[in-house]
Amino acid sequence: MPDPLKYNKKFDQLSDEEKELLEINKKSIADFVEQSPSVSDVDYATRNAHAKTYAVAKGEFLIDPNIPDELKQFFDKEKFDLTIRFSNAHLKVKNSKKDIPAYGFSVKIKDENGQLLANYPLVNFPLFPINSVSTFLKLFTSVNRFFIKKWSSFSLMIQILKVIPSTFTGSFLKNIIKLLLHKNDFFLSLDYHSVGAYRLGENMIKIKLSPRYVDKNFGKKLKVKDAIESYFQSNEFVADILIQICYNLEDQPINKLNVEWKNSPFIKIGEVKIKKNTLLDPRSCENEMLSFNPFESKAFFQPVGKIQKLRDEAYKVSMQTRLKINKLLKYK
Repeated sequence: MPDPLKYNKKFDQLSDEEKELLEINKKSIADFVEQSPSVSDVDYATRNAHAKTYAVAKGEFLIDPNIPDELKQFFDKEKFDLTIRFSNAHLKVKNSKKDIPAYGFSVKIKDENGQLLANYPLVNFPLFPINSVSTFLKLFTSVNRFFIKKWSSFSLMIQILKVIPSTFTGSFLKNIIKLLLHKNDFFLSLDYHSVGAYRLGENMIKIKLSPRYVDKNFGKKLKVKDAIESYFQSNEFVADILIQICYNLEDQPINKLNVEWKNSPFIKIGEVKIKKNTLLDPRSCENEMLSFNPFESKAFFQPVGKIQKLRDEAYKVSMQTRLKINKLLKYK
């Protein structure tokens, strides 16, 4: 293989217009979170994305003994402690039996002293439909305003229509079909992806979590939350952690998120293991207030790319507002 392409700050740089739109978006996030208890009819302020928590668990990240020598410097221990949150991507906490099949598998990695190494919010769809930062910010702002009744559905539809052309790529259409074919599969049987790129030292990578030996039909008649809880009563969960390395921008684009990377083989670096009967109380204040902001990670594990860069400010304003509101509500 050729030498990996090295990280450069230019991949993250926003234009002045994009920065202005980000400030508008941050205000819409704060407004949404402030009103989220009434939006979702709950007694606490929720996240402005992936609001619904299915479960929270403790786990381990076990490093593969055959990991390539050039990667060993980043994983100097045999295992690392994990905190994991299973979620649904919807902005509202809904109690319907059937949720949209858009799921989150967020991972917090800590060292033996309990110090944070990295946060990785993974999702069950490997691509993102929007490459334009401006288009994304306008859409995200309109979605927030729609849910707090400040924008009409017509205004939201206008922004959605602007996104549709970027979904017409071979990669995106292929994965839409795959999602539809597996929309009823068990949460823990699905693959989860980083979507955007992350640093691994000076290299840039994408991440995939691929479960092993999980029956896709498990808990078919149960709600997702109940199925996950039932699974861990009698089963442990194991998933391979695989990475792809960026070698060139033509085959592995950083700021083009609606296509899959090609000509970069998956490399197994370890596995995630969650033992049975290790679920935590998802409604406890400590677990509900968990943050998986990937920009809290050590610098050499942080996200790369313009769309990814938006997460930093978005996560911060969401968390700050949630802390403020939940303190007022005395959420416990």
